[in-house]
Amino acid sequence: MTINGHTFRSTVAVLGGRNLVGVSAENRSAASVSAGDVLGVELELDTAPREVVVPADLAAALSRDAAAATAFEALSYSDKSRYLIAIDGAKTVETRQRRIAKTVAELAR
Repeated sequence: MTINGHTFRSTVAVLGGRNLVGVSAENRSAASVSAGDVLGVELELDTAPREVVVPADLAAALSRDAAAATAFEALSYSDKSRYLIAIDGAKTVETRQRRIAKTVAELAR
């Protein structure tokens, strides 16, 4: 999707019978638009695979637990992203390590 020259990936969703495309606060800011604005956009079909970049510390933790690694690889892009957002949002190293440990434990189940 391109808004005001800012291009990013998104997904079309159906809500109440209407097709909608979500635009995060980060992308609204980059495109200089606000929530609720009515505007024209350019949509282009994106057939490239959506892949996440697994941080080294999570990759190392997953490499020590085959079940967790297999479960992580089986997740959709969105589900992988949810884990990574939580991990990357940690403000301290200790919190990040706790979140990584929790992620591996959940995936290993």
